[in-house]
Amino acid sequence: MIIRLFILFLLISLNSPSPIFSQQKTTIYLFPGQGSDERIFDSLKFDEKFEIVHIEYPIPMKGCSMREFARVVSHQIDTTQKNVLIGVSLGGMIISELNEFLNPEQSIIISSAKFRKELPLRYRFQRLIPIYKLVPPKLMLGGAKFLQPIIEPDRNTNNATFKSMLSAKDPVYMKRSVSMIINWDREKVQEELIHIHGTKDHTIPIRNVKADHIIENGSHMMTLTQHASIQKILSSYLGQ
Repeated sequence: MIIRLFILFLLISLNSPSPIFSQQKTTIYLFPGQGSDERIFDSLKFDEKFEIVHIEYPIPMKGCSMREFARVVSHQIDTTQKNVLIGVSLGGMIISELNEFLNPEQSIIISSAKFRKELPLRYRFQRLIPIYKLVPPKLMLGGAKFLQPIIEPDRNTNNATFKSMLSAKDPVYMKRSVSMIINWDREKVQEELIHIHGTKDHTIPIRNVKADHIIENGSHMMTLTQHASIQKILSSYLGQ
């Protein structure tokens, strides 16, 4: 009788899922900005209960829209698992598009824009008069390298990292991604987005932005350069 009960116990144990594996792990997808890569998130720490996946951007097809590019990028996301989307700058704009057809647990954008009216006037102006089309890709990348430390001097605190990230970008990618931003046509505000923005963001000035959390003296690069304030806000949403 004891032997039979022991065999029955073994059979039940083998056919029952282990509690360790039955718990679904939430994946955090990190979307970098146009001129950065996964290193923009190096200063942020995430609890081990999360799986971290860094999104990589392919070179957009010529004439590709932000919405179309978001569809391409979405193939890197496993929608069968719980997920959280966190994006910086261009990454936040892509997340704004993804929220139209994905169902993330949370979407958090940093130093970004939820729709086109939050972009500075210089981008919207070039939609009407597309001067950028006359600029060769290599010159556009070179211009970004020259202007970035001037427009966002805060980056000089991590100069080597920012310089390396920008230098690694393909010139064609840079030009086509600029085109995506200039021609971004999103008009609807995504209210479910959590928006974190800095008061000294010169790339996307806060005067155009309605943010949920405002970082005093925060720059466009603050995810890396002023990470303590960002970490505190993220932890409050992620339950870390």
